[in-house]
Amino acid sequence: MTTARPSQPVERRPPPPPVERTARGVRLLDQRALPAEERYVDCATPEAVAQAIGGMVVRGAPAIGVAAAFGLALGASSAAGLPPLAFDERMERLYALIGSARPTAVNLSWAAARMRRAAAEVRARGGDNLAVAARLEQEARRVHDEDLAACRAIGRHGAALVPAEARVLTHCNAGGLATAGYGTALGVVRGAVEAGKRVRVLAGETRPLLQGSRLTAWELLRDGIETTLIADGSAGSLMRAGDVDLVVVGADRIAANGDVANKIGTYTLAVLAREHDIPFYVAAPLSTIDFDCPGGERIPIEERDAREITEWSGAPLAPHGVGVRNPAFDVTPARYVTAIVTERGVARPPFADSLRALRREPGSP
Repeated sequence: MTTARPSQPVERRPPPPPVERTARGVRLLDQRALPAEERYVDCATPEAVAQAIGGMVVRGAPAIGVAAAFGLALGASSAAGLPPLAFDERMERLYALIGSARPTAVNLSWAAARMRRAAAEVRARGGDNLAVAARLEQEARRVHDEDLAACRAIGRHGAALVPAEARVLTHCNAGGLATAGYGTALGVVRGAVEAGKRVRVLAGETRPLLQGSRLTAWELLRDGIETTLIADGSAGSLMRAGDVDLVVVGADRIAANGDVANKIGTYTLAVLAREHDIPFYVAAPLSTIDFDCPGGERIPIEERDAREITEWSGAPLAPHGVGVRNPAFDVTPARYVTAIVTERGVARPPFADSLRALRREPGSP
């Protein structure tokens, strides 16, 4: 397979963290601007955090869960001077607002529910607003730190599934940009590289927002990991030619039976991988598993703005008046999934049993 090389070398340095809690609010790396520009959005209010999540400033299920937790901590600290009843009412509105900013990724509602429970525990002990705010700051940082640790553990567990020399096909961006900083699917890649394996990544461009070409390629090249960008439609041909050894993707929600919701196009790759006898792995923390959702048919699928397909940077790509469907995610039935890699280990079919065995408290949905 011929790989085109960039005309200029890429500077090797780790990607910056996508989400940070600052003294003034929540700072987000604006992923809409990458790779052309590394800029940040500073959110001074929890409402601004919710808007940024909905507007794709920050994306990726674990990352938006972290952003949600930080946004709620910001909301509590800014409302601490209110009377207790008004404070609690304000926080209830924020739990609902931030927890519903995007519908498919369960980490968002999981983080909001976790923060609500933490606040309720403080109130049950007679804590005042300042005590609630302090606890939510602490809990948000735990969400962040636990995700980073979980992704590193996913990388270690997933590395064992990667051959000594491997060509890994991935889809969308499930790397450091989509998490607290290490990655799920790309965490497996990083874990394999750190284990001394030679890994070459085939990054699907991931239309319509091109997270593969804009984000995955950007952060892997900064890590010095050999990466080849491919058009989404070429994946089957490359599999047939023997150029793919395994597929590793992330997830936005995993049902209790192992059905996986991920970026649109994932289902296609899973079917192609099955046809060509290629392992299809999903990497995700336990917070992405919705144990209250029995199967993929119950997972809400976000439909996004038609302009993501009909325009690029304001320039038209399609004739005015054409009909558009723009589902952001699809559901891959569990029968197409070889294994699910979590921070607690690797789950294999039947997933209803293996995922339940890995579940832990507190923190699991």
